[in-house]
Amino acid sequence: MATASLSSIVKFCDATLRTREVGDYDGAVNGLQVENSGRVTRIAATVDASLATVKLSIAAKADLLIVHHGLFWSPSHPWTGKKYELLRLLIENDLAVYSSHLPLDLHPKLGNNAQLCAALGLKPLRPFMESHGQCIGLETKTEISRDELARKLTRILRDKPRLLPGGPKTCRRIGIVTGGAGSNLADAAKAGLDTFITGEGPHWTYALAEELGLNVFYGGHYATETFGVKALAALLSKKFRVPWSFLDHPTGL
Repeated sequence: MATASLSSIVKFCDATLRTREVGDYDGAVNGLQVENSGRVTRIAATVDASLATVKLSIAAKADLLIVHHGLFWSPSHPWTGKKYELLRLLIENDLAVYSSHLPLDLHPKLGNNAQLCAALGLKPLRPFMESHGQCIGLETKTEISRDELARKLTRILRDKPRLLPGGPKTCRRIGIVTGGAGSNLADAAKAGLDTFITGEGPHWTYALAEELGLNVFYGGHYATETFGVKALAALLSKKFRVPWSFLDHPTGL
């Protein structure tokens, strides 16, 4: 059985993703969130760290779980009830957890945005939309019909995206920020986009998209953020010669 050092994997991830350099929300806690005994024989990747995905990881016989949305976003105490069950399962099954939020979103190759752009065949790309001191999205100039873009997104995301058809029928300037950037439509329009792809947004953005002359595709927060953890886990598997698997636990949101 192939075995890798947890500390070596963490060091590689931190350096590759620039974990200590990239700004993020206060509660993100990027990097190693839960340690194990020090060895990794199988990697699991999933979008959200939760009791359900921890159980899936254990069933997959993983000892390292790579996630995009980690365990800690606000004060997480006391560790009772379901939180205690989650902690107990992690420790009893020697399961480490590594989380990467904005560092994984904005990575130029492994990131959710870069991977979705690649799947759509969009290039050349340039960074746009600032958050926490750096640009987190990617945008490009191209020419594709809005209907064709919708078909491509449906195939890639495995579900039909929600379209706010406020812009032109031919898309020429497209930007992508995966996840929950629906409140940033004004920023997308200010950047000169006619089409913006993200995961989710509030009800009032429909009228705003019309006013801004902006097409908006809501592909689902979960669905648009499966790419980064897959790319990272695949890279780790290749470098450290341990198997990996993706644990699909969709939220429908």
